[in-house]
Amino acid sequence: MQITLRVYATLCRYVPGAVAGVPLDIDLPDGATVADLIEKMEVPAREVKAAFVNGRRQSPDWVLNQGDEAGIFPPVGGG
Repeated sequence: MQITLRVYATLCRYVPGAVAGVPLDIDLPDGATVADLIEKMEVPAREVKAAFVNGRRQSPDWVLNQGDEAGIFPPVGGG
């Protein structure tokens, strides 16, 4: 199946060719989860603070479907 992924902020350094917020088409096997997606992208799970699928925050065990739009975010700091 194919999904669209957007990687944000410091997580871009783990995904070759990624530009923050620019969509990437990713092929995954049927039944893949958010955790599988993060693993495929070789992003350390500890670096991911939040994952959104179709605009809603989802857990790592959320099963993805063909055509889903996902985004992964690192922890955000500021002051």
